[in-house]
Amino acid sequence: MNPIEPPLTAAPGLMAMELTPADEPLLQRFFIENPLYFLALHGRPAEPLEAHEEINEPLPEGWPYTKRWIVGYVAADGHLAAMANVVSDLLAPRVWHVGTFIVATERHGRGDAQVLFKGLEAWAQGQGAQWLRLGVVSGHLRAERFWERQGFTQSRLRTGVVMGKRTNTLRVMFKALTGGTAQEYLARVERDRPDPPT
Repeated sequence: MNPIEPPLTAAPGLMAMELTPADEPLLQRFFIENPLYFLALHGRPAEPLEAHEEINEPLPEGWPYTKRWIVGYVAADGHLAAMANVVSDLLAPRVWHVGTFIVATERHGRGDAQVLFKGLEAWAQGQGAQWLRLGVVSGHLRAERFWERQGFTQSRLRTGVVMGKRTNTLRVMFKALTGGTAQEYLARVERDRPDPPT
């Protein structure tokens, strides 16, 4: 684990660190101990190489970006309490992407997810992010409600997305951090524009 610079604020009792390939066993243990995310999205628990792929798998070819962070929120006992996969300047400058965001099941309902995300959002904005984007599986109601409460708005649906044993529909969502409009965002990120009616 490496310190994150500039520092990223975490919830009380947790420290945000950048996970590296050396931290794969720590992340894999977290994935195995918290299967709800994988069951909801993939229809199965985490597979043996899940952490390796999370840390090392390249982004799709032709997708410009500046940097990817795998953030681990480490508790006093050295175990992970949460993790996030964040990419800066994905597809367009000042557009940051939240790829994965998982909070340990034992921490659900305590407000930890909101605290951690607010810290992540402030950290990204402090480094120049003007927009955040993500994809949430349609029908994963807990996640959908969470992101809506954080101020994200749907821009389009992506159907037929194969994830593990499931074929999902993704709600592509975005949030302005500096007061921009939906029109301004969609002018930057053509991929996120609503599909034309057929």
